[in-house]
Formats: sequence, structure tokens, C-alpha cells
Amino acid sequence: MTAAEGTGRPLVVAVIGAGPSGIYAAEALTRGGRAVEVAVIDRLPVPFGLVRYGVAPDHHAIRSIRTTLERTLGQPGVAFYGDVTIGRDLAIDELRSCVDAVVYAYGAGADRRLGIPGEDLPGSLAAPEFVAWYCGHPDVHPDAPTGTDPEADRGRAIVELVNTATAAVVVGVGNVALDVARVLAKTADELADTDMAQEVLESLTAKRVTDVHVLGRRGPAYTAFTTKELRELGQLPGLGLVVDPADLELDEASLAAVAADKVAARNVAVLREWAARPAAATSRRVHLHFWTRPVAILGEDRVHGVVLERTAIGPEGLVVGTGETTTLDATLVVRSVGYRGVALPGVPYDAAAGRVPHVGGRVVRDGVVSADEYVTGWIKRGPTGVIGTNRSDAVETVTALLADVDRGVLVPAGHAGQLDRLLTGRGVHALDLPAWRRIDAAEVALGQSQGRSRTTLARRSALLAAAAPDEPAAP
Repeated sequence: MTAAEGTGRPLVVAVIGAGPSGIYAAEALTRGGRAVEVAVIDRLPVPFGLVRYGVAPDHHAIRSIRTTLERTLGQPGVAFYGDVTIGRDLAIDELRSCVDAVVYAYGAGADRRLGIPGEDLPGSLAAPEFVAWYCGHPDVHPDAPTGTDPEADRGRAIVELVNTATAAVVVGVGNVALDVARVLAKTADELADTDMAQEVLESLTAKRVTDVHVLGRRGPAYTAFTTKELRELGQLPGLGLVVDPADLELDEASLAAVAADKVAARNVAVLREWAARPAAATSRRVHLHFWTRPVAILGEDRVHGVVLERTAIGPEGLVVGTGETTTLDATLVVRSVGYRGVALPGVPYDAAAGRVPHVGGRVVRDGVVSADEYVTGWIKRGPTGVIGTNRSDAVETVTALLADVDRGVLVPAGHAGQLDRLLTGRGVHALDLPAWRRIDAAEVALGQSQGRSRTTLARRSALLAAAAPDEPAAP
């Protein structure tokens, strides 16, 4: 008999973050062979995190993962607590006092910086912000009127930037960079079959972007694209793809990389096929530049160009500038060079790494392994891997948690119902799974009224209104 079974009490665990990593942690807990009560807490009114607000709307298959994630939220012993913000509604110490363990799974929502002049000019956007805008995230679609909230004005500024740019630069060669390039290159009609928020879709009808330049500081053998994503770009009708054949000539190191990595080999093959296509007159083009990095963003009131430097591999195997520069005219720059975790009030945080410090998923607080805190997902390992990577990561963390229960380090203390009582006592009304299902139904109904399968509700006020239960009929 384990320590948990000996108490006769369920193990009560709070998971902070209702994205894939958090929900996979909840799934692993329900399969651990113990009686559990899992509270999946998120500051947003809706679950699914990155699947809803980080995957491009035209990736229907990936976004459909939320159906599987919702099944976990509906499992016995699992409860969703939406619209609950740590640090505002609930302090970490308070949360730890009313559950047996906490699993941090709140992801990495900030961007990594380029560290070059002009990076903060109007017209220079971080990919997380731009992605949040076209995915309908309420942080970038707030309800406040113009001039009353900087974030509200920021969302409107994105619309103005996108609709006035004719040439855009995307810095980075990962899947997010491809998503950004594809959304910028597609017409509004080509995105009409997605669940984009109606206001986003309508704003894209005025888009004037004709050229998108994607920059990679290394060669084509070192891209982080998946081949499926790369091929999707090449299948867009009427889109010209421009690749310099000279960039596809591989040195010894690149040849070795291609030989060792099947994805790299496939990507290079796709790029070579594009480079070999006969030139055609097109109104929209995506240019892929390799061995190129931005060294300055030019402009005064707004971005008007980017200084590019040719790169090479230095003697120590690192990318170095060659000193050969050119200037590219552009009025929109999207920086897609990685995500970074941020600090959550009361949670240990390693600023240098941008992650919660841990040992095998066990959180380290003040240099000591905490007895009741765990971490999973991007805030644990950094922004690496695909969505499915979070499942094995969550299993590793939950395995450590359950091992601590078996060893008697973590003992269920009869916390059932304490979180609900704490929130109710201070007037915090969390949104549960039925509330999400009402939002879901409202989005489906809105989409069908517009001839679409679904339309995302982007504003918090609309989400909360849809979440509210129907008033009972008068007797």
C-alpha cells in the first residue's frame, strides 16, 4: 500500500495553464492509478492555450487536437477553472495552501529579442504578438476604446501596419515564421474557410502585401521548418517562391547535416524544386534568404527598411557576419526568433534561461527542491518541440510527482473542495467546462451564420457573455 492509498484521501493537484502541457499533465494524473482531483487553472476564459492561440487558423488538423484535449477536461476528477489569474485572484502561496501539489504549465508567451538598432520602431512586431492578433487572442483584441488602453491601441496598430505594408520581412526559419509568412501572403478569401475572428478576416481584405522576405542566418540545411509546413507554402495558388540557387549549394558541414537529418534533407529537396521552377509573373511572392541576418531596422516614425548582412560559419562553428551588407525596403518586420518564458508572481524563475528552475520536473525554490511544486511544458524545457512533445514531458513530470507520493514526500492532506471555497469566498467566479462548451456553441453558431464552420470570439466581453448560462424561463 502506498502512502496516498493509506490516507484514503484523493490527491489534489492544481495545474496552472490549460494549454497542451497542462492538459497532458492532467491526463497523466488521471492515469496514475490513484484517486485524484485536478484543477486546471487558466487566466483566459477558454482552454487550449497554444492550440487555440498559437497555431495558425488555416492549420485545421493541428487545431482539431483541442477535441482530444477537451475529453481530458471532461474526465472524472478533472475540473477547468477559466478566467482565474494568479497574482490577481489568487496568490501562489494561497494556492499551495489549499492543494497537495502545483504543476506550473503556463508556457512561454514572450518573444526573444534581436538586439539590433530600430527593433522597437513602429512596424517591428514580435511574432507572438502578431500570431496572437490573427488567432483572435483577447489580449490583442481588448474591449477598451481607442486612447484608453495601450494594449487596445496596439491591436489596432497591427491592423494599420498590415494594411499599409507592401513588403514585409519575417526573421526566422521555424514553423511560426512560415505561418506568419503564409498568413501575410494569403488573401482574405483564402482564409475564409478558417475560424479566424471576423474582425481579423475583414481587416485582411485591405491587406496590400505583395512581397514577404523570410530571413535565415544559417543555410537551408539548418532550418527548423517541418517539411509538411514548407510544402504547404509551395502549394498556394498564384504565389511566387523566390530562392537563390547559390544559397542551396551545400558546404561540407551542411552536407553532413543533411545526411544526418531526414527532415533537413527533405527541406533542401523542396527548396531546390522551388529554385528550379521557371520564373512566372505573380502578384504575390515569398522570398527565402539564407545566410542572411538583419543588423539594423531603419526608420524614424516607422520602419522603412532593413539592413541585411551576409553570414558564414566561423572557425569555431558559429555564425558570423561577413561585413557584406545590403538594404531591403520594407515597412513591416515580424521577429520570429523564438519564444521566452516570463515570471509568474510567486513562482521561482531563472531569468537567464527564461524558465522555472527544476530537477527532472521538480521545482527548485531558493536552491532547494520544493516538496509540492512541479513544472512541465515550455516553461520547463524552453520553447522546443511540437505540440505532441508536451505529452511525454508531462508524463515525466507527473511520474516524478507520483513517485514523491509513493515515497511519502508528498502526502494527500484532505484538501478536497478547499480551492472552490477559497475562490467563492473572495467572489471569484471561475468558468468551468460547461461555460467553455457554451462559448464553443456560440462560436459554431456565429460561424454558421456567416457561412463558415466556426468564428472565433476575440474579445473577452464576448467570451464572457457567451459563457453565461441561459436565464431560466419565467414561470
